[in-house]
Amino acid sequence: MTQNDSSEQHVLEQADRFREAYAAVRQQVTRVIVGQDAIIDGVLICLFTGGHVLLEGLPGLGKTLLIRSLSQALSLDFSRVQFTPDLMPADITGTTIVTESDTGGREFRFQQGPIFAQMILADEINRATPKTQSALLEAMQDRAVTVAGVTRPMAKPFFVMATQNPIEQEGTYPLPEAQLDRFFFKLSVGYATREQLHTILDRTTSTTTPRVDPVLDGESIVAFQQLVRHVLIAPHVQDYAIRCTLATHPDGEFATDLAKRFIRFGASPRAAQTLVLGAKVKALQDGRAHVSTDDIRDILLPAMRHRLLLNFEAHAEDITTDTVLNDIRDNVPLNAQPAQT
Repeated sequence: MTQNDSSEQHVLEQADRFREAYAAVRQQVTRVIVGQDAIIDGVLICLFTGGHVLLEGLPGLGKTLLIRSLSQALSLDFSRVQFTPDLMPADITGTTIVTESDTGGREFRFQQGPIFAQMILADEINRATPKTQSALLEAMQDRAVTVAGVTRPMAKPFFVMATQNPIEQEGTYPLPEAQLDRFFFKLSVGYATREQLHTILDRTTSTTTPRVDPVLDGESIVAFQQLVRHVLIAPHVQDYAIRCTLATHPDGEFATDLAKRFIRFGASPRAAQTLVLGAKVKALQDGRAHVSTDDIRDILLPAMRHRLLLNFEAHAEDITTDTVLNDIRDNVPLNAQPAQT
């Protein structure tokens, strides 16, 4: 038996456990959240890959409620930070304070901030100053926080979920590209349908309150995150993810017509990593040990919409990143000649 055969067998043996756990968490969340299936799946993909998620939507669409419901379905330490203009970095990371010791003397002691939890809700993240926003960068990327010259690791798993409001931009600070790139997905939360609103009102205006029960713990989540990395991807499928990433580079050989016209800066290698890891979760959801090109296509928009910087012409013509990415998804061929090595 080859190494690939052994890895495939291991993945297939664990795939059923993954699907059961995924379905259990999803079921608990949907006790509270009505509709928003794509958003729930996107958040869970981020959870099982070890990535972070940015939720963008108008007020009242259930972004915070979704995150709170997920935290209740998982046996993890949860912390919520309401981002405001006067929030300081130390309010997130913590600080060193002077305390009285048991012997009556004084000593320095580190007081942990809310970042030292396994699940972080960064509510309205774009309302804090760039200096405060940057306090999340090290934690999100390196899973560690450095305060007063001492680096402290974060607990595992570590999952940041941030929300932002696309309107009411007065008094807000747009997230810099360096921080946006650290979010695995950017998910756009839309309005509920007529039928969904009926269900929402039935659940929220009656005497019955939906309850979410914990169904998964941190140790299991970390194990599933490792399982995801064992899912196999064929060279031609990986090359498709690479070509989709390179298609966002306006001067590159794979750029589409819309990309050449409207993109100022394209996606980084982190986008290709996101496509591959997210597609591996999609494969596990279907009980497969191999990634398909359809898996890549399914997550192209949430994986890359926040990693493109459009030019002035795009803004003048109301062209969005989703428009350009849909063009890339439609025009980048599934198969191409292998790259020259």
